[in-house]
Amino acid sequence: MPRRVYSYVCAGASTKRIVMRKLPKDIFVTGIDTNVGKTVISAILVQALKADYWKPVQSGNIEGTDSLTTGQLISNPTSHIHPEAYNLKAPTVPSYAAALEQVEIDPAQIILPQTQNRLIVEGAGGLMVHLRKDFMVIDLISQLKLPVILVSKNYLGSINHTLLSIEALQRRGIEILGLIYNGGRSEHMRQLVFEASGVPEIGSITEAVHIDSDFINAQSKEIYSSLSKHFDIA
Repeated sequence: MPRRVYSYVCAGASTKRIVMRKLPKDIFVTGIDTNVGKTVISAILVQALKADYWKPVQSGNIEGTDSLTTGQLISNPTSHIHPEAYNLKAPTVPSYAAALEQVEIDPAQIILPQTQNRLIVEGAGGLMVHLRKDFMVIDLISQLKLPVILVSKNYLGSINHTLLSIEALQRRGIEILGLIYNGGRSEHMRQLVFEASGVPEIGSITEAVHIDSDFINAQSKEIYSSLSKHFDIA
């Protein structure tokens, strides 16, 4: 949604005042592919906004979950990590991981946690990842009726992946708040994506060899500043 502009007269002179829309309370973070940094971006957003965190479906928990990782990376005392609706062991597509455990993911059981705080919801993989044979991550976003922050990254093929993800979201009528880019900059890529889609870049983070709570805290300040240029965060 574009910024709304209201005109008014002040002290005999006509001027324009820009009124930015409020940042929605609940936001779904999804990515253009697997391993583009959704969990890192989610942790940064949680830290920046002092929001709660929820990963509805976890697939692959032997080496730890994204909820555990996020909890270890954030350092504010306000955020709460909500338990997953489904926590599956195998690091594979959730529909298959569920089948291995003789579980069927029931979309009706995936309900937003009740909280007065802001909530960051992290998806599993990309948009077309199957949670069950007839229900994908993009269907979950539609069911939850949440706006999306789309995480992108510069790699060979990422322009294609980014634009296809944007088109899929737009076809479903899902609101895209903007793109957050993870890692090395490619101004050419970002310009092409914006010109083709009109979806703005609302933040970016730098690459890091080691990701810890200090990195997350530093990046959260940058993301907060960037978001505040696009939304009223108060």
